[in-house]
Amino acid sequence: MKYLHKIWKNNRSLIVFISLMCVFRSAVADWYEVPTGSMKPTIVEGDRILTDKMAYDLRVPFSKISLLKLAEPQAGDIIVFDSVAAQNRLIKRVIGVPGDRVALVDNQLVINGKHLNYDPVSETAINRVAIENLNGIKHAVKLSKQRSAIQNFAPVIIPQDMYLAMGDNRDNSADSRVIGLVPRAELLGRAKRVIVSLDYDYYYLPRKNRLLKELQ
Repeated sequence: MKYLHKIWKNNRSLIVFISLMCVFRSAVADWYEVPTGSMKPTIVEGDRILTDKMAYDLRVPFSKISLLKLAEPQAGDIIVFDSVAAQNRLIKRVIGVPGDRVALVDNQLVINGKHLNYDPVSETAINRVAIENLNGIKHAVKLSKQRSAIQNFAPVIIPQDMYLAMGDNRDNSADSRVIGLVPRAELLGRAKRVIVSLDYDYYYLPRKNRLLKELQ
C-alpha cells in the first residue's frame, strides 16, 4: 500500500490526466484510423477521423449503455459503428433511416420513390465520380462502370432502430448490402472531420490538404 501511495503522490497529475483522457475518448470524442478505401473519395486510407461520440447518445464511459438519446442519425451522416456482423469497426454513410423505402437501381439510389440526382465530376475508362444529393447533403461518390451484383437491390423498408449504410466507394464497400442493416445499438458516433492524414504510399508523410478537413 505504501508503494501504491508513493506512486500516486509522485504521479498524481499524470494519473488524473490519463484517466480523464480515457473517459473523454470513451464517452465524448475519439479518433478512428481508416485502413481501407471504402469511403473514397470522401475519406481515404490513412485518414484519422474525429468521431463525436455524443452526437446521438450520452453513454456511461467505457460501455455502450445509453443514459440519454440526444439525437437520431439522419440520411447523409457519416457514422462509426462496431459491426457484429462484420466483426469489425466500420465507417459508412447513412442512406436510409427508419421508415424509409430504399432501392438501388444500376448504382443509383431510389429513396421513397425519388431517384437521387448524380452530377458528374470526373470519369475514366473504368469508373466515374459524381456528386450525390442525399437529403440535401451533397457529397462525392465513386461508381464503377463494370457491372456487378451489388449495383442493384430490391426496395427495402427500414425498420425502427435500424439504418441502411453504404460506402461512398459504392463498388468497393462491404456495407449494408453485405452485412445487413445497422442496429442503432452498434453506433459509436458521427464522423466530423479529418484530424490528420498519413500518405501510406509516400513514407507516411502527412497530407497537408486533408489537415482538419471537414467531412461532407
